[in-house]
Amino acid sequence: MTVPVAHRGVTDDFEECQVMSSRRTRAVAAALTVLSCAAVAAVADPRSALAEDERARSGRYRDVQVLAFNDFHGNLQPPSGSGGRVVVGHTVGAGGAVTDATVDAGGAAFLATHLGRLRAGRRATFTVAAGDQVGASPLLSAAFHDEPTMEALRSMGVSAASVGNHEFDKGEKELLRLVRGGCADDSAPGTSSSAAASVESGRAQSCPQGRYPGAGFPVLAANVYHKGTTRPILPGGVVLRAGGIRLGVIGVVLKDTATIVTQEGIRDLTFGDEVEAINRQSVQLRRQGVDAIVALVHQGGPIPKQPWTAPDGKTYPANTTYDASCSPGRTDLLTGSPVLPIAAKADASVDAIVTAHSHQAYVCSVPDPRGRPRLVTQAASFGRLITDLHLTYDTRTRAVARDRSWAAQQVVTRDVPADPGVSALIDRYSQRVAPIAGRVVGRISTDVTAAQNPAGESALGDLISDAQLADPSVATKGAPAVAFMNPGGIRADLTYAPGGTDRPGEVTYQEAFAVQPFGNYLVSMDMTGRHIYDLLGQQFTGPNAAAPKVLAVSKGLTYRWRRGQSGPDIVPGSVAIGGVPVDQAKTYRVVANSFLADGGDGFAAFTQATNKVVGRADLMAFEAYLTAHSPYTPGPLERITLG
Repeated sequence: MTVPVAHRGVTDDFEECQVMSSRRTRAVAAALTVLSCAAVAAVADPRSALAEDERARSGRYRDVQVLAFNDFHGNLQPPSGSGGRVVVGHTVGAGGAVTDATVDAGGAAFLATHLGRLRAGRRATFTVAAGDQVGASPLLSAAFHDEPTMEALRSMGVSAASVGNHEFDKGEKELLRLVRGGCADDSAPGTSSSAAASVESGRAQSCPQGRYPGAGFPVLAANVYHKGTTRPILPGGVVLRAGGIRLGVIGVVLKDTATIVTQEGIRDLTFGDEVEAINRQSVQLRRQGVDAIVALVHQGGPIPKQPWTAPDGKTYPANTTYDASCSPGRTDLLTGSPVLPIAAKADASVDAIVTAHSHQAYVCSVPDPRGRPRLVTQAASFGRLITDLHLTYDTRTRAVARDRSWAAQQVVTRDVPADPGVSALIDRYSQRVAPIAGRVVGRISTDVTAAQNPAGESALGDLISDAQLADPSVATKGAPAVAFMNPGGIRADLTYAPGGTDRPGEVTYQEAFAVQPFGNYLVSMDMTGRHIYDLLGQQFTGPNAAAPKVLAVSKGLTYRWRRGQSGPDIVPGSVAIGGVPVDQAKTYRVVANSFLADGGDGFAAFTQATNKVVGRADLMAFEAYLTAHSPYTPGPLERITLG
């Protein structure tokens, strides 16, 4: 197993780590357990390339393995629903409906096993994580301030990681504590990811073992500064050493982070340009004499459905499979992606770019500023995939031979033995949280999912917004007329199938928590009809123009939007509450979570609202509504209309 040790400072913005790895064995066949692979490089078969690279190690070329994953989000236990599967193919029905063929994937103990197998027999091997290791985490991690996740990542041999936007969910102070160690003050407001769980169980807490030592690996933030300074709040880069190779790693987060996290904890921070930070850090790394550089960029982009040719010879639009790759010589999967300009402009000394944030899976090659091919990858989310990236170091030129480098995706299947160390960790924390995790809070008659229809409406979004509308804690200045919920705040589906000891249809507290894990509060406020129209328009404009965010709306509100030549817009006169057209001059009582109420996700219209009242936690409202409406059956999706 790869474990970073002997951390020490190199420059103001850097750390240096020695990476320990196991001795070389002859079990090369065990190095990869591959469901199927797609590689972008000059080699056709990664397994034959592995053998070739191993032989080359004693000659001119040295193989440098970088194992990468991203957006783990504290998923220690195997994730359920669509978040626990990867697409491996498609089928088409008689009516032309395309269905994804999937396999179950993920789970920290299985992730650790796959990482160990991929490392087997290699000397120069490094493991990196590209941000959002924590935040929006399931109860098992969040109830203990995400300390179990950091402990698990350390156990499975993470060498370095970048911050993501969700590392800032609880603010700078809590991020620095997670990195450096120490116990959180459970009595302080806003410090717990699960305030309700802490109060209810009496067990959910920081440092349940008596101490928390910190991450144990470098966490990088090259473009995050205290306001008025240009010094990163954490190291911007690190030099890792293993097998005679010095690997430089840079970490950055999307520059728009301040628009998508709660403002209270980041008021003293500035998020700078990603390319500028990468280029600045690459200069310092080259001065350190590194052999190769990898940038961890917590930014990505949506991938639209791609043409798929079915066995009947017809072509259909379909979701990409886990091993999707850009067409040779093109960047088609990344067209319009926010990460593409970063990948194209980052300094040519950076040999590969590991991306994140959009929860997509791809292996692409994007020309660097000198026109040379450069690998750009992402490994989905929740620990379902590992990108097995191989940089070929040329000892004669003392540079990475890009034409000999390659990458392939490894599915984290659940048909391998669970890593005993990580399993023991999960069991230990599971026992502590069990008294509240398994409590049944309601029942459903079928799956209630966050999957949106073409108009952007989902069954789970309807349920959550209805729960917010009905909660009495926000009705002290008049009952709200409508509720809005951001789609990014819905983190898991409710599934009818049992997820543990519960019975079919039962929803446990742990499952409800997984849907809304942020610990937001409900806020009711006054908004004019004009503000409501502005709000709905902001779903498709400003920060949301590249990737629209269609808000869930409560029962009673209906509207229609269309795709115009200048972009999507709301059909004038179509917005109605209770069947009555919204009067733009009239004032309406509106409810949303505290993140949205602060203007999060680019919805600035909420900042114009007045007469705000803070209610109880959104999870408590969700739980109460499920209890009162059991068994819950989702209704038709007809609140939002496209066309």
